[in-house]
Amino acid sequence: MIELKSRDEVAAMRVTGRFIAELLDDLSARAEPGVNLLDLEMRARELIERRGAVSCYWDYAPSFGRGPFRNVICLSLNDAVLHGLPHDEVLADGDVLSMDIAVAIDGWVADSARTVIVGSARDDDAFLVETTRLALAAGIDAARPGNRLGDISAAIGAICTERGFPVNTMFGGHGLGRTMHEDPHVSNQGHRGTGMRLRPGLTLALEPWLAHSTSDIVYDPDGWTIRSADGSRTAHSEHTIAVTDTLAEVLTA
Repeated sequence: MIELKSRDEVAAMRVTGRFIAELLDDLSARAEPGVNLLDLEMRARELIERRGAVSCYWDYAPSFGRGPFRNVICLSLNDAVLHGLPHDEVLADGDVLSMDIAVAIDGWVADSARTVIVGSARDDDAFLVETTRLALAAGIDAARPGNRLGDISAAIGAICTERGFPVNTMFGGHGLGRTMHEDPHVSNQGHRGTGMRLRPGLTLALEPWLAHSTSDIVYDPDGWTIRSADGSRTAHSEHTIAVTDTLAEVLTA
């Protein structure tokens, strides 16, 4: 079931989204050569506890994964792109780090992901990260009342393919609000003019993710961490948005 949010409910999600943006700002500034991924996990825990927020990831146990998730943030490094388990690894110059987090404040959820390049950036990595951000911006621009869900998916996919990247459709965006995952699913590739019609109050997490040279994925033995099948580097960008009477509002800006 798809639940449209009232203005007050969107305002509550905006509070959560602002906190997530500030948290990702903090972690992005700390993601430097020599920093351990576990330090970033612990910093995220500290900020969540200080704010009185609740992690949506802790004890998350979907059909995939091996046992409940026991971290508050996904940290996916280089060829890892989704659901990366924070572990004892030190960042090196040129690493590509995707940080994905969802929390609830006063019962309302927001979800966002950001990819940063640690230290010096390779041109092809910068192009990859930029593509996910441009695709996200295109999807947000298509999230207008009267458009359809397929318009968002088509806008995201068009940017990715025009810039030479294959698109995986196994994992994509989703609705959210009182819980982290609600209907509808938002594919990162689709056809314009198809799917449900967008209405004010619809809240979505849009999240294009890419690998340099493949759309195929593999899982680590932990059952969580998803990597590019060919070992190429990856990137992931995500915002929580609300469809309004005119343009979409980014709640995690």
